[in-house]
Amino acid sequence: MKATRNGVVLFSLALAAAVFAAVVAVAYFGFGIMGPWVLALALVLAVALALCIHIAMEWERVVICRFGAFNRVAGPGLIFMVPIVEQAACHVDLRTVTTSFGAEKTLTSDLVPVDIDAVLFWMVWDAQKACMEVEDYPAAVLYVAQTAMRDAIGRMSVAEVALSREQLDKELKESIERETEPWGIAILSVKVRDIVIPAELQEVMSLEAQAEREKNARLVLASAEEDISEMIASASGVYDGNEAALKIRTMHLLYESIKKSGGTVVTVPSALSDGLGASAEDVVKALGGK
Repeated sequence: MKATRNGVVLFSLALAAAVFAAVVAVAYFGFGIMGPWVLALALVLAVALALCIHIAMEWERVVICRFGAFNRVAGPGLIFMVPIVEQAACHVDLRTVTTSFGAEKTLTSDLVPVDIDAVLFWMVWDAQKACMEVEDYPAAVLYVAQTAMRDAIGRMSVAEVALSREQLDKELKESIERETEPWGIAILSVKVRDIVIPAELQEVMSLEAQAEREKNARLVLASAEEDISEMIASASGVYDGNEAALKIRTMHLLYESIKKSGGTVVTVPSALSDGLGASAEDVVKALGGK
């Protein structure tokens, strides 16, 4: 819920009404007089006292000038000022402020128009500078943020804008902070909320990204094929000239085939059994088949 200053206004009105009623009551009941000049005097005193006593909320600071020159920063709580001699130049809010800003149809370094929406989080840390150094500091912060965003986008390509949000946030924060620091304003953070790229360019970038992913997939597959070929070549060197190892490998392959299929081996003399140098019955017995 947004905080209000209704209580401060009510206090000033109540104070003025109380002073007015007290002056009228003293004049009438104490001195037995009543007239227009009494009412006028009561009104002047009421307004003067209301101008003399002010209230600043916990998050506020009041910049006070005396005869037009800076005198002090007061608050929070009750503030006493000399009427006419001292004036409240401005009430400065020290809380964190959020400002939405954007850049429409801004050209990137590769001449692509983009729309960007962002949020700026900032706060005043020096009430005197914020009041004295710039006329309207909220509007000034907004204009500086918009200008900094256009400058940053103009130095980046559309791909960098779309893929480097954190870098853009950091660059915007540093650029805005350089401008606002002399005003007593601190930039807490900048968050880019949305980046809108032309629809026709989005399709082209999608195709480009798809082609890049397909290229990477082919490279990974080629690398895997190369590794496999090297392992096969290495294995062939082990089996070369080692008939016993080759027989054991053949038996293992046959066993795995039977295990996966769940079938039954029919013992028929074949080139396989001959290649193993044993009868079909011996192979089956060695594999545990039936």
